[in-house]
Amino acid sequence: MSIRERMSGNEAVAHAIKQINPDVMAAFPITPSTEIPQMVSTFIANGECTTEFIPVESEHSSMSATMGACAAGARAITATSSCGLAYMWEVLYVAASDRLPVVMAVVNRALTGPININCDHSDSMGARDAGWIQIYAENNQEAYDNYIQAFRIAEHSDVRLPFMACQDGFITSHAVENIELLEDDLVKKFVGDYEPEQFLLNAKMPMAVGPYANSPFYMETKMNQRLAMKNAKKVILEVASEFEKISGRKYGFFEEYKTEDADFVIVIMGSAAGTTKDAVDRLREQGIKAGVLKIRVFRPFPGEEIATALKNVRAIAIMDRAESFSAYGGPLGSEVKSALFDAKLSIDTVNYFYGLGGRDYTVEAATEIFNDLQDIADKKTEPVQFKYIGLRK
Repeated sequence: MSIRERMSGNEAVAHAIKQINPDVMAAFPITPSTEIPQMVSTFIANGECTTEFIPVESEHSSMSATMGACAAGARAITATSSCGLAYMWEVLYVAASDRLPVVMAVVNRALTGPININCDHSDSMGARDAGWIQIYAENNQEAYDNYIQAFRIAEHSDVRLPFMACQDGFITSHAVENIELLEDDLVKKFVGDYEPEQFLLNAKMPMAVGPYANSPFYMETKMNQRLAMKNAKKVILEVASEFEKISGRKYGFFEEYKTEDADFVIVIMGSAAGTTKDAVDRLREQGIKAGVLKIRVFRPFPGEEIATALKNVRAIAIMDRAESFSAYGGPLGSEVKSALFDAKLSIDTVNYFYGLGGRDYTVEAATEIFNDLQDIADKKTEPVQFKYIGLRK
């Protein structure tokens, strides 16, 4: 039986960590993820879990220590945000190329500069090509559920890739919501023990981790990473199916909200999906066929599946909470458009930027976007790409 509780997103992730009881956590504090290692260290001090906590002097060190612990055969985790993630940049690539299934809680925050402590996705989107699996949460419940599923996905023998479990800073990380927790023994059984086939402390099989690879070997490493990311798609769905059996909560690559007959769809990630759903509900009452496609899995990117879900739509708005300063859109916009192109779909599509640095995104703003889509589909206006939603005049 599930346990009903009220928790912030950071509390929910920390509680999941306590239930999983990983071998090692190395972390350095940075707003708004600081509470996660703080709470875990309190659990350890109170004897509620046996995780070895490693205080370090920087985020680069925290990822290095996490990677070293994982290479040695331990289940190892960390947490960070914003500039902390950027400070890990070098080691993110090393962890992925070494196929180390570390799990990192990323509490999304705008990446300096100018200095800003509020939410956008510039931190994790900047690391989108580092070779990590990335899954995003809309709310505290999803932050908890995604974290529990992360280990089964990352550690799968066909995957063995590091995993970012992302949630929106302050919006979910610090806001308290009703949540349903699983029992400790159920989580432990679902996640299981980490038993790597190869690890540095295995005296029976000496090995090297992170060796020098010159041109005859480097490309093969990258190809194997690509195959692992491709395998992750199947594993993500398999793990989600098993998780549904113990939780009753269904997950996939994305959530389709009232898209079955939708003429106009907003594609979005993270907490703003909830705001957009409210706008959809209001528009449906007016007879306007609006819908939301909420992306949950960004890496591996489910392009074919997204194109299939959108094939009957008249107009699409793709919402990016991170700039990429590209002539072809933001990170999500350019990839969705590419997927539509590959599927030979000719649909009016417009890419917007919203919520940068924590700028408010409201139901009214979402409604205006749907109104824009209707005008575009009816050929009343031409699409204007890369508009900033809520920009001060």
